[in-house]
Amino acid sequence: MKNRRAHPPSSQVAARRLKEFFQRNGYVRRQDLRRKKDDGWDHYKKGDEVRLVAESEQELKLIRHLLRVVGFKPGRPFAKGLQYRQPIYGRQAVARFLEMVDA
Repeated sequence: MKNRRAHPPSSQVAARRLKEFFQRNGYVRRQDLRRKKDDGWDHYKKGDEVRLVAESEQELKLIRHLLRVVGFKPGRPFAKGLQYRQPIYGRQAVARFLEMVDA
């Protein structure tokens, strides 16, 4: 039996897989500009973000790897219920991600 190493995915393959994750149950959070104006930056620091949902730690690791392959810097993931959320922060990163996945 040959010892085969898995080849890293190409950026096209990684983008396609990320699109599948996003379409499955990902979502976008937009900054509330009115609230930012009313509350000021000192009290309202939320910005734009995409959140990809992973159903296991293994899937979370895959999502983080795929994000790096296509040039994103994944934010800190967090658990919610029995799932994990992988955020992508920043207006430019969100716009680039949404363009990549045709959303």
